[in-house]
Amino acid sequence: MGADLSKRLVPDELWELAAPLLPSFAARPQGGGAAPRDERAVFAAVVYVLTSGCAWRHLPPTFGTSPATAHRRFTVWTEAGLWRRLHRAVLDDFGARGEVDWTSAIVDAASVRAKRGDR
Repeated sequence: MGADLSKRLVPDELWELAAPLLPSFAARPQGGGAAPRDERAVFAAVVYVLTSGCAWRHLPPTFGTSPATAHRRFTVWTEAGLWRRLHRAVLDDFGARGEVDWTSAIVDAASVRAKRGDR
């Protein structure tokens, strides 16, 4: 399950866009700690949780990373703006291949802040 699922969740084309956007791992100056994990495996684990609705604590061990590591990396990536930049990179890639029709758009009110009106 692990390798096949990871490849379906994070195909090579997506990984090629995501990998350069990931913050680099920096060893702790005091030493110790766990060695850095395979970034692609952790990325696939995070994508699995985000797309499946699975709780972090129920992350299947087949991803080869602990739920704590996956969640910690998700937090670091979120704070670094990874998801916004990856979204843009995917749109740019699709646009460069002519696979995005920019002639129409939909604005979802759930993602636009409402302004308080005068009453």
